Amino acid sequence: MADALPPLRDVVARYGLDAKKTLGQNFLFDLNLTARIARAAGPFDDTTVVEIGPGPGALTRALLAQGARVIAVERDTRCLPALEEISAHYPGRLTLVEGDALEMDVAAFIRTSAAVIPDARETSDRESRANSDSAFALDSRSGLRPVGNDSRGAARICANLPYNIATALLTKWIEAEPWPSVFDRYVLMFQKEVALRIVATPKERADYGRLAVLCGWRTKARILFDVSPAAFTPPPKVTSSVVELAPNPTPLDCEPRALSRVTQAAFGQRRKMLRQSLKSLGVDASALLAAAGIDGTKRAEEIDVAGFVTLARELLRIEG
Repeated sequence: MADALPPLRDVVARYGLDAKKTLGQNFLFDLNLTARIARAAGPFDDTTVVEIGPGPGALTRALLAQGARVIAVERDTRCLPALEEISAHYPGRLTLVEGDALEMDVAAFIRTSAAVIPDARETSDRESRANSDSAFALDSRSGLRPVGNDSRGAARICANLPYNIATALLTKWIEAEPWPSVFDRYVLMFQKEVALRIVATPKERADYGRLAVLCGWRTKARILFDVSPAAFTPPPKVTSSVVELAPNPTPLDCEPRALSRVTQAAFGQRRKMLRQSLKSLGVDASALLAAAGIDGTKRAEEIDVAGFVTLARELLRIEG
């Protein structure tokens, strides 16, 4: 869909936006591909999309062209003038936030910036005050339009994530409290090997690990399609994949930090039997496994999500 904006390559050349490896940047110039990603994240009726690391704005353009309101979080200040051009072309629809997404509470930002959105009504006054004091809570100067208002519009994350922080960002979002998230879907680009780790089950032992357990616990994840290295500038050495994660509103009851500890211990020494690897938790591993009803001779990749949730619950009970 043409948007009358100048070609991206011209914009990149004008502002000298060479992709920085230190920021995990690989720019997209294929407008057919960015439109496909945007379609996968749509439809966008009354939807605000958070985009992390927009760079010169290829995906940003596609999201806006298909009707989304966009909050673009960009750490690289060199890209802001290019994004401001897009904002001027779509007045009132694109909000630019300069900052590091790893240091920001994106869900809190949406909550404190919205009049009414799903899950926000359950947020306590105390939490709201704490969020408004956070480094990422912006006031009316941000120009952000309220999400949903009385129509309760959706919030979503869609991004070609910087590869060097993609896993850390996803883990942060999945472990965040409260749950369910304010976001109804996450449509994200990863290196294919990471995508396979996100959607893996114990049947795919080589890929199944802590990331698969966390994502399988709170979301339903699937790979939508692969993206050739040739679609990027500079081209990475590996194929990428677009992944959709749909939050599960009622996951098995579990404390995220406990699940994180158990999975780190188990997969941190994945070749060892659980009766050995779980000793690093500082409790009697045999007693923990017995309480969870799990055979201590099994290895981490043999335990499903429900099994890890049970281990996390029993760990908290034992620790009192």
